Amino acid sequence: MSISTPQLFGAVRTFAQRLSSTRRGARLARLLAVERLMAWEMSPGVIESAAHVVAELAGNAALHGRLQGRDFLLALTLDEAAGTLRVAVSDTRGECRPAIPPERGPDDESGRGLLLVDALADRWGTDPRPPSGKTVWAELLCHPSRRPSPTRRP
Repeated sequence: MSISTPQLFGAVRTFAQRLSSTRRGARLARLLAVERLMAWEMSPGVIESAAHVVAELAGNAALHGRLQGRDFLLALTLDEAAGTLRVAVSDTRGECRPAIPPERGPDDESGRGLLLVDALADRWGTDPRPPSGKTVWAELLCHPSRRPSPTRRP
């Protein structure tokens, strides 16, 4: 007699929102992402990392991916079975592909955002979004080893 072990399938949760391609829209993207991740009961460390990633990607979409009258799209996908959170920001400027810039000087005022994304995300990249846009995405692992240790108070 064989006994089969029940398979547990993790849920895939999604959230998507169109936002204006402005600094205000980028700020709202970060706030909405944090609210959604808290509702999904993500660990504080993952929420903090994801908030920084959303802020950078949404800020880049509003600054570099902006076309007058066109919005950008924020999408969050939590795959519980795989233990990954995918942050994706789509805009309408497919010809403006992001890349980590060459060495930055201490007085440079910009150009460090993708370095931050690269440091916080486990993987990131871009995909074309026909007919003329692009999606910049980042994946963060959400397994327990990423969670910060609790702070102890005397």
